[in-house]
Amino acid sequence: MDFDRKTARRDAALAQARQLTRHASLAIRAIHREETAEAEKELASARELAQALREGLRDDPDLYFAGYTQDALKEFVEAELTVALILNRPLPSPQDLSAEYPAYLAGLSETLGELRRRCLDLLRPGYSSEVERLLMWMDDIFTQLVTMDYPDAITEGLRRRTDLARGIIERTRADITLSFRQNELEQALTRLSEQLNGEID
Repeated sequence: MDFDRKTARRDAALAQARQLTRHASLAIRAIHREETAEAEKELASARELAQALREGLRDDPDLYFAGYTQDALKEFVEAELTVALILNRPLPSPQDLSAEYPAYLAGLSETLGELRRRCLDLLRPGYSSEVERLLMWMDDIFTQLVTMDYPDAITEGLRRRTDLARGIIERTRADITLSFRQNELEQALTRLSEQLNGEID
């Protein structure tokens, strides 16, 4: 019976989607810890699961486009893009990842939160010029997202994600500016201290 086959396929897809989400999450966690090899390992596992999910649901588009499937693929896209951006590699395209456009755009929008997290990690010891590169990427991504002026029924809620992205970028820019000014002040105080010490000597 087709219902039996479809139920079995759905159960398998749910399990694969959960595993895919887990590997994507672990890849992001690893790259934030600067464990590149571990991140690559988790991404390799995620790629295999994403491919298996797509192939397994080839004859069941209703299951393939179900929320849990596309959510898992969105998490996979987010992990791939986050790792690429942090490592300063070319950004994979939807074709590279065999991703549907709504899932790709959703994953792309969510990389902004991960890039903000990376910027804050870099700023913790003091100002780092690397955050400027990441902020430029955040601006570029946002610029692309705002051009997607299509109904939410087509983009699956992209407009709300884009609105959230604006706030993420503004807060990140403020944090970077504050850290930069603080770094300038510290350097000025150091120069002043050295000058005063020289005069005393």
